Amino acid sequence: MVDVRNGAVTERAGAAGGSGITQAPHPDGVTGARVTVELEVAAGAHRFWDVISDVSRIGEFSPECVGASWLDEAAPGPRQGASFRATNRFADGHTVEVPCVVTEAERSAVFAWAVLDRSGDPAAPGSVWRYELRPGSAPGTTLVRHTFEHGPGDTGARRSPETFQERLGQLHDHMSRTLTAMAAAAV
Repeated sequence: MVDVRNGAVTERAGAAGGSGITQAPHPDGVTGARVTVELEVAAGAHRFWDVISDVSRIGEFSPECVGASWLDEAAPGPRQGASFRATNRFADGHTVEVPCVVTEAERSAVFAWAVLDRSGDPAAPGSVWRYELRPGSAPGTTLVRHTFEHGPGDTGARRSPETFQERLGQLHDHMSRTLTAMAAAAV
């Protein structure tokens, strides 16, 4: 688990339910694979929720998702059912745009979305991303749990199973870096 207080970042090991990679329980070796990163931030849940739910700012924080924008011009913003498009740039220079739909948006508690594959079926997404916010160990802090779970949808992981474990490690690193950058922006 990573702990950020007063601008300092420290690694803490072994927190129950903390950071890590969970292998895919599905026989295909991909569906259900999960990466979780936890970070305690020196910001209240309301402030941090404002940062994580503003998808237009993700490019400031993420080494991979370089931008996003709301698609619902009449009612943009973080609400269940809202759609946005994100742009991911991978280490090899490959760039892909992905459609996303917000699945949960509860202020100061949870923000989650599904990344849709070509079928556009939110019941079978390529992946699900989630931020959960809970009170931290000290007043004015928030424990943030950021989770990626590979869904049953079609993604590059299915086309390159030989590199999937490496990809999960890369996601863990990118998610940690993203949360650390968000924490710095929230204070």
